[in-house]
Amino acid sequence: MGKLQQRLSQVQAQIRSFALSCDRDPTGIRLIAVSKTRPASDIRQAFEAGQSAFAENYLQDALQKIPALQDCNIEWHFIGRIQSNKTRAIAEHFSWVHTLASFKHARRLDEQRPAALPPLNICIQLNLTGEQSKGGIAAAALPSLLEKLAGLPHLHLRGLMTMPPATASAAQQRQVFAQLRRLRDDMNRQGHALDTLSMGMSGDMQAAICEGATMVRIGTAIFGPRT
Repeated sequence: MGKLQQRLSQVQAQIRSFALSCDRDPTGIRLIAVSKTRPASDIRQAFEAGQSAFAENYLQDALQKIPALQDCNIEWHFIGRIQSNKTRAIAEHFSWVHTLASFKHARRLDEQRPAALPPLNICIQLNLTGEQSKGGIAAAALPSLLEKLAGLPHLHLRGLMTMPPATASAAQQRQVFAQLRRLRDDMNRQGHALDTLSMGMSGDMQAAICEGATMVRIGTAIFGPRT
């Protein structure tokens, strides 16, 4: 077994261990391998080891890798900032978008999603700490955006995404993740059907899982430090 496969197995074991420690079913947590900056050969190696969902931050990089891996049944997730001039390519090549933060971009993704593809799975990105360096909407803006998205037939609204500050303690991480979970629950009580909490990365995966993450986005712990 190569180093990448070993790291992948270790992450899978950690997810299971963290879930059980919080009395959660590990099968309710999906691992999304964040493959930004990694070559297609690394992604293929992880795919052959059993990993099927991969996330990319940078569209141009992704558009080079996706054709090179078209023989692999990969589910591609976009987790970078959305720009208006990139929505068509995102709509055409990805199954999931985790970083929606405006109705303008939602409408473009809806209009540009090819009719032959199923609806694009969407998570709304929340900025719960007010950091200028992070994208996402404030919690107060969520109900209005959810109502607008309901009329877009080529998008499938799945849930919410967030990231805590990089310097946050474990307790602070859990506070941010718990707030996202409460927002999801509040919106579902208002009639929505959100089933996804995309939260948790290599440095805060345990806190996210213990607060209800259904998807964790892990890069460094699988692929090693970025070059």
